[in-house]
Amino acid sequence: MSTITFRLNEKNISLEADPASRLLDLLREDLGLSAVKEGCGEGECGACSVLKDGVLVNSCMVPVGTIEHCSIETLEGLRETDEGRCIIEAFADTGAVQCGFCTPGMVMASIALLRSNARPTLEEIKVALSGNLCRCTGYDMIIKGVQLAAERGDGIW
Repeated sequence: MSTITFRLNEKNISLEADPASRLLDLLREDLGLSAVKEGCGEGECGACSVLKDGVLVNSCMVPVGTIEHCSIETLEGLRETDEGRCIIEAFADTGAVQCGFCTPGMVMASIALLRSNARPTLEEIKVALSGNLCRCTGYDMIIKGVQLAAERGDGIW
């Protein structure tokens, strides 16, 4: 066990943790954040996506020891921001939320995209979402949700 210090959703955190454990487990089990989901546990499905220093990562593949002095953003924190509200409302308005399992990862991927490219093309949206699996085959509605968020978010991103 080691003391790990990092920022989580704009709050400073310092706690004892196994540096070899997964960020996914720390977030869900130790910190009670349930938006990050374990889908595949192999970094293939995107259900556990978070932003680490602004970069989209699969938390199931991130050792806790690598987050020292980093900033981690989860859906729990982002849904309290203008960015988060914009994308969540756009997803709701386009019917992009079906069973909800993939939704947090899709939202995180969408925010990462829109922060770097406020006016993405259809192809750029598809590429940005490509690391996230939707078992309900809601990709068309999810893409429309990202497009709507880009339209509505003028000045947010």
